[in-house]
Amino acid sequence: MRIAQVAPLTESVPPTTYGGTERVVSVLTEQLVARGHEVTLFASGDSQTAARLIACSAQGLRLSSGGQDPLALAVMQLDRVLECQHDFDVIHNHLDFLAFPLARVCSTPLLSTCHGRLDLPQTIELYTYFSQVPLVSISDDQRRPLPQANWVRTVYNGIDFDAFELHPVAGEYLAFLGRIAPEKRVDRAIEVARELDIPLKIAAKIDPVDQDYFEHAVRPFLDNHNIEFVGEVNEAQKNQFLGEAMAYLFPIDWPEPFGLTMIESMACGTPVVALDSGSVPEVVDNGVTGFACSSLREFIECVSAVAGLDRTECRRHAELRFSGEVMADGYEEAFQIVTNGFHSTDVSIALATGEAPIGLSELNPGTTLKARNV
Repeated sequence: MRIAQVAPLTESVPPTTYGGTERVVSVLTEQLVARGHEVTLFASGDSQTAARLIACSAQGLRLSSGGQDPLALAVMQLDRVLECQHDFDVIHNHLDFLAFPLARVCSTPLLSTCHGRLDLPQTIELYTYFSQVPLVSISDDQRRPLPQANWVRTVYNGIDFDAFELHPVAGEYLAFLGRIAPEKRVDRAIEVARELDIPLKIAAKIDPVDQDYFEHAVRPFLDNHNIEFVGEVNEAQKNQFLGEAMAYLFPIDWPEPFGLTMIESMACGTPVVALDSGSVPEVVDNGVTGFACSSLREFIECVSAVAGLDRTECRRHAELRFSGEVMADGYEEAFQIVTNGFHSTDVSIALATGEAPIGLSELNPGTTLKARNV
């Protein structure tokens, strides 16, 4: 198939440090190329890929110093996709709802993967407005606020397990990885570590909006409390950081759509101890790759119980479900679903009638689903 992958411009593909969506796009893109698909990646110019790269910014925007407007660049990126739409059999959008209007005028089927939370009121209103855009969820739980949306299927995120080394022997510290934000609850991780008197290492980015949270929730504990903040880490550092930990803490307080860091930890053999919000019960194999806990008290007890888990089995079970190969299998099926049910001739008819074809989820092949006229 001829496939367009449309990535956020926030980070390069793959990212050098933080960047879950871009990392998933990278793994998927390289898998699809290896399988013989003709893939074009619309991403930042500093991206590294075996696909054809169309640079839509000079470099990833978060780490650049140019003061560029991300929304303006994304609009131009989508226009470039539209310009060469006939080069593709399917367009795979990773910009969430920014590309939804494109689906109304595009003569190539456009499939969108939802990478963020969907439970906020205005988000629900927007997805309802574009109710027939074909969507992929990254967990079943992510779908709950929008059960009537045009879901094609759930495809769990995958990683390249070859990039992670199994560490069969547990270390002596707890790990927290990702970003500093109130919903990620690093303050809970600190509370757990202090109660158990186990060192905690925090590797995370801090967005400007979350700086105040860091100042009151993290900084006061960095001196003489066995709490260490190491900042953002690259791939090699992440491998060591997660692999040498006793357990990875994921004490979230929001409907996590997936949680890529959990499977990165599992790939190193390090069990995850998480609160069972959002996707956690789908990602964690309870008692094998870690524990999904219903309370902070249970969470604390399970940290002590990770010593009884087999780290080799932790990695093996995770690889069976969350490898790049398994993810690519899922997307190949999703691409077939939307292309089998989409006919380019529907666009001219729809434009004449004021409607536009959006695509197909679970209808019979050959059936065209049209959007309501809005």
